[in-house]
Amino acid sequence: MGATSGGAAGERGEKVERRPPPWMRGDVVRARGYLSVGVQNPRVTLPSAAVTLLVGWGEPLHIRQGLGGTGRAETRQAMIAGLQTAPVLAGFRGSGLAVEIEFTAVGASRVFGLPLHLLTNTAVHPDEAMGPGWTARLTERLAQAPDWPARWAAVDAALGPRLAAAPSAPGLAVEAWQRLHEAHGGLSARELAAATGRGERRLQRVFRDHVGVPPQTVSRILRFQRALALSGRTHLSLTDVAAMSGYHDQAHMNRDFRALSGRTPGELRIVADQLTAGGGSAEAREPACLRDFFEAGTVDW
Repeated sequence: MGATSGGAAGERGEKVERRPPPWMRGDVVRARGYLSVGVQNPRVTLPSAAVTLLVGWGEPLHIRQGLGGTGRAETRQAMIAGLQTAPVLAGFRGSGLAVEIEFTAVGASRVFGLPLHLLTNTAVHPDEAMGPGWTARLTERLAQAPDWPARWAAVDAALGPRLAAAPSAPGLAVEAWQRLHEAHGGLSARELAAATGRGERRLQRVFRDHVGVPPQTVSRILRFQRALALSGRTHLSLTDVAAMSGYHDQAHMNRDFRALSGRTPGELRIVADQLTAGGGSAEAREPACLRDFFEAGTVDW
């Protein structure tokens, strides 16, 4: 079933983390369950190299692309969202429950069978990939389940056959994806082509279908995530963080942070400090947590 944590309910509801079981690893990064109680301010989710499957019941999720109240707004009960290259606001206006599964991009391409460039900075209903009625059947089981272990069992039953039947991802996509991750995005398109022994144009085509964005965009997101993790180490200066994350200099890092998060590295470090000072654990500084760690305040939906 996988272990869960963070499942204590409170006035704001609960969030439950689940480590992927062995048969999901390599395709799934993590899974989370949400119980939202009452109206809450939306939260900001920062870009990451993951594709998200969300299935909810109760109040739908309200989503707005970008910050500043100018992005596209929509509501979703369920969705598959591709790689995002800008912040996303999301929240419930009332009581809602949802499960969220984060796939690696290569794993998502294998499981969903869609060219991932169709999902970049957007989302589709899960039935478009999984077949008619798939979402309704899973939602019904989730709504009837008495607790989180039963809900995870429903997710496993819905995803298991699909994962078992999914074809293997192309070897080049897997190799290039792994090399970029191992380098935390520290490879240029030319260096990645040399490392894989393939041409840059072929890599661009492979990434278009099996990741959704070009290699250089993946590198940008991975550098950003690396810098987020290092920013939590208070003994490092931001100049150190920039150098260790593969940026040309701190100004380069600042530009990327503003483009990808709407905040400077210094501003995000202050928020992370406030989290841990308010009783949060040091784990709150890790990239997986930093992606959606701060409140957006009062937002006109």
